[in-house]
Amino acid sequence: MVERRSTLGLLAHAVMILGMLVVAFPIYLAFVASTHTAQEIMQAPMPLWPGHNLWQSYSEALTGSSHASTTAPVARMLWVSFVVTMIITVGKISISLLSAFAVVYFRFPLRNLCFWLIFITLMLPVEVRIGPTYQVVADLHLINTYAGMAVPLIASATATFLFRQFFLTVPDELVEAARMDGAGPMRFFKDVLVPLSATSIAALFVIQFIYGWNQYLWPLIAATSEDMYPIVIGIKQMIGNGESPVEWNVVMATAMLAMVPPALVVVLMQKWFVKGLVDTEK
Repeated sequence: MVERRSTLGLLAHAVMILGMLVVAFPIYLAFVASTHTAQEIMQAPMPLWPGHNLWQSYSEALTGSSHASTTAPVARMLWVSFVVTMIITVGKISISLLSAFAVVYFRFPLRNLCFWLIFITLMLPVEVRIGPTYQVVADLHLINTYAGMAVPLIASATATFLFRQFFLTVPDELVEAARMDGAGPMRFFKDVLVPLSATSIAALFVIQFIYGWNQYLWPLIAATSEDMYPIVIGIKQMIGNGESPVEWNVVMATAMLAMVPPALVVVLMQKWFVKGLVDTEK
């Protein structure tokens, strides 16, 4: 029995290592390509070891390459992506917290209907309502602005549902104790519910940050100038349309830089992220 468990353990580790290699190898190839010149990358076979062009490739990406299909520097694209992503992430969490708080702790007519109307919006992603959304944003003169790229993506039925389910587990005795201490609704929300929701907020922050960072379709429509392109659109623009040579070393350097912010968020908040998903202590 012990030998069988040992064999299964070795097999599980082998599968895990194989899966890690499958995921990591394309990232490694992108890094290697970013350290060579465009001519070296096009050679067959492609080099599998880092080259000596790392500094030049990344400096051209950060400052803007004159030979690429877009002249917007990657540093600017990263800033646009970061601002839009933070607006989406903080906005989603804030609105979801308040909407879940209202649905759970306030008694008003058609309360459950309001919640289910919020939940039904899961069936209406931005791709489905992109025409009316664009019309509203254009009428408000928000095209090519941070608000125009972020605000239509702020509402989140999923986050509202998760916070609602968490608030339902908060003991009624805690609510009564806060009321006896003279705490009003917003003070109870700020001083009790928000601290209790810290791990859930952290988990949702990671998920929503990656969601906002990887947005492509809506920013592609809402951004009309290169200085407002997020990094995901910038990578596509660098590849061009085939009429001019592609500096693949700069493209790969940009792709590597684009992975840094979400990777840092996941690494730095990994403990809170896991705790927010599995912790059941209240």
